[in-house]
Amino acid sequence: MFNIGEIYRRRDLHTLYGGQPQGGISTPANHPFIMIFTADSGEQYGYKDSWQSNSTFHYTGEGQRGDMTFIRGNRAIRDHVADGKAIYLFEAAHASHVRYVHEMIYRSHEIMPGVDVDDQPRAVIVFTLEVKSPDSSSRST
Repeated sequence: MFNIGEIYRRRDLHTLYGGQPQGGISTPANHPFIMIFTADSGEQYGYKDSWQSNSTFHYTGEGQRGDMTFIRGNRAIRDHVADGKAIYLFEAAHASHVRYVHEMIYRSHEIMPGVDVDDQPRAVIVFTLEVKSPDSSSRST
């Protein structure tokens, strides 16, 4: 579907597939995948995504104010296998462009203490995602 390391213009991805053009989680309605986006700039909004190993990635859920809950994109990530959807991870490259990293699999999540954009305490969902290998249990697209 996407080529690892290839750079795409984010707007072009949304023109082709749909989904939400803003935010970190995009759920195109008519395609069997979820696109997630990570960038260092997300830290100013309380998002801290990071690689834990070569194959394990911690991804902060969506929502800028109040406790994060399992609605919209957060639910889509958690339930992607049951829903028959792949997760594609992109990272900021330059300007409005993103680099495709890999297909990922949801493994677990934790609810962590954090603060929102208004500097108020809140519960933050941190997903543990794993790079999909050929023998991973998930739907392949």
